[in-house]
Amino acid sequence: MSLNSIFQYFVPKDKKIFFPLFEQASNNVVVMATVLVETVNSTNPATREELFKQIDKLENKGDEITHQVYLELGKNFITPFDREDIHALASAIDDVADYIQGAANRMNLYRIDDYNEHIRKLSELVLQCSLDLEKAVRELKDLKNVRAIADSCIRINSVENQADYVFDRAVADLFLYEKDAIRLIKYKEIYSALETATDMCEDAADVMESILVKNA
Repeated sequence: MSLNSIFQYFVPKDKKIFFPLFEQASNNVVVMATVLVETVNSTNPATREELFKQIDKLENKGDEITHQVYLELGKNFITPFDREDIHALASAIDDVADYIQGAANRMNLYRIDDYNEHIRKLSELVLQCSLDLEKAVRELKDLKNVRAIADSCIRINSVENQADYVFDRAVADLFLYEKDAIRLIKYKEIYSALETATDMCEDAADVMESILVKNA
């Protein structure tokens, strides 16, 4: 094999191969968050059970997309931006999916029967963050609309701050009003997983802001 042939092997046939994968991953997170909101607003246990299964399947799909990004990183010598940023963004989006699934799993395994206002509000904030994450990711492929990416990142940071406040209020209410120690622990873990999902969205936003600084 000639040196040129070897070099061509490492050059991606589509230099933008990573962008569709990022878009698939961020869209998958939006679908997961949408199903989560539907779950916490459902009063039918059988319906919730089916929705929990959907979230599990979607999380597995997200893992497959993330794995594909890592495979492409391994076989492509030329990338659209820094390799560490590609890895960090894929990981951050995957983390959002992991924590959405983690929160849903806890609700299901702990047999939560009261989806209170704090759970519903935190779930809505996860969805808001996810929608802005997807918007920003879709603009990455040409980096021409820097303002749109930056605005989405700012909104993600704002929503994450709201989630911090809701989480703190939710935990305070638990310690003030919940007399059952086991129930307190269950709800605190659910609140924490939901709030951490917004943290992971903020991590993804931070990676995109780093990409802007380096490439815009």
